[in-house]
Amino acid sequence: MRLRYTFSEICELCLNSCGDRWLLDNPSDTFIVTLAVNLFYVILYLTCQFFIYLFIYLFIYLFIFMFPLSEQDGVGKIVISLYPYEAAHPDDLGFKKGEKMKILEEHGEWWKAKSLTTNKEGFIPSNYVAQADTMETEEWFFKDITRKDAERQLLAPANKPGSYLIRESETSKGSFSLSIRDMDANGTESVKHYKIRMLDNGGYYISPKISFRDIGSMIKHYRKADGLCCKLDRPCVKPKAQKPWDKDAWEISKESIKMVKKLGAGQFGEVWMAYYNNATKVAVKTLKPGTMTVEAFMEEANVMKTLQHDRLVRLYAVVTKTEPIYIITEYMANGSLLDFLKGDLGCKVQLPKLIDFSAQIAEGMAYIERKNYIHRDLRAANVLVSESLLCKIADFGLARVIEDDEYSAREGAKFPIKWTAPEAINYGTFTIKSDMWSFGVLLYEIITYGKIPYPGMTKGEVMSSVQRGYRMPQPDNCPKELYDIMMSCWKNRPEDRPTFEYMQSVLDDFYTATEGQYQQQP
Repeated sequence: MRLRYTFSEICELCLNSCGDRWLLDNPSDTFIVTLAVNLFYVILYLTCQFFIYLFIYLFIYLFIFMFPLSEQDGVGKIVISLYPYEAAHPDDLGFKKGEKMKILEEHGEWWKAKSLTTNKEGFIPSNYVAQADTMETEEWFFKDITRKDAERQLLAPANKPGSYLIRESETSKGSFSLSIRDMDANGTESVKHYKIRMLDNGGYYISPKISFRDIGSMIKHYRKADGLCCKLDRPCVKPKAQKPWDKDAWEISKESIKMVKKLGAGQFGEVWMAYYNNATKVAVKTLKPGTMTVEAFMEEANVMKTLQHDRLVRLYAVVTKTEPIYIITEYMANGSLLDFLKGDLGCKVQLPKLIDFSAQIAEGMAYIERKNYIHRDLRAANVLVSESLLCKIADFGLARVIEDDEYSAREGAKFPIKWTAPEAINYGTFTIKSDMWSFGVLLYEIITYGKIPYPGMTKGEVMSSVQRGYRMPQPDNCPKELYDIMMSCWKNRPEDRPTFEYMQSVLDDFYTATEGQYQQQP
């Protein structure tokens, strides 16, 4: 029996045997051919697998090369600083306004970046920068702002008639709107809105009579009115971006807080303006010893810190290792809404702004409503006002963990009877609907510039009168439409009271419901 065959002989045997279905005279020939064919198929299979995987790897490589994942995640992009930033920690990266940086990593509110000026690396606050070569770097462009917030910012004290901004359209994705602060012949100030339309070739126009290659050219042209309500004067003043809170700084030491100015004192402690690590301005609420247990407070605080919204005061950190407990929150320059309304600036605020305050608070409460949370102590004293007259709700949830008998018992001197719904007084049933009752009383505080509800009545008289169906009468200078809203908050059956989502929509449209959404083309 031959044990050796040449390659050509094996091939010849294979070919000759194909027609005979491998039935060869010589058994050794059959064995060799079978082995050869099997080896051939193995080699063919491995070769195919090799080329398949090679193709897959090449495809993935080309895809990553053409569409880098780093670009999709924002890593690798070039940004420009909108504000200067002084490094507060060794791993921070300080920069000047207008400095270019490359993003290396993104971590929530803090991004790791490399300065293209100094070549240094470190963490930067993400809201201090904007992507290069985009409208986000322009002073007049306001990203992620609603029509209503555009009006609020333009009507802020820092702006004058002729102030303007460009914003993304809420209704037409990819489109823009021009918002301008205007004054009529009677001296009444308002905000006018114009749609910016796009041409197929990429140009922009407000009036079809004239188009522009970009929005910057359009703004330059409309510095003379040319059909708009007034000429564009200067961009709307942007509130300085608030520096994000330090990474992972939740339970902090008392030594990191420097108390600067006492802002007030309440039933359960004091409120101070302070600095954290000598860098970040904050508000500090100190709680009198015995006000609540650390365990109960921390349980509530851990929920409170997850509630983040533009209309809620941001909870930054706590100090609980030693009494008194410190609650560290964002600083609001104008203090409580109650004190503001009673002050020199607040008493000059006109009805439209009072309605706007109400709408802002309803917006914050609508968020709390969506999160299935309850405030329990909603009143003007627990709403704070920023320098640009934006309202934020404070102290949400704290009422639940207060252990003071004078506050917990309905007869107690500190219990806010005049703001509390009947079912909460009688049965301790606090719900978002009892918050709605309190909101109605808050509306009374706003429209009366901070007057005490149920004037001339004791707490006992209020309790018994409300049980019998008494409701506060319509205040002087209160529009009937607003009083109707207040009365809807005070319906006896909680389920008959409106939702905060509905309340927000009604108050947002209080004046604009009968007006055109946009001005006619000039």
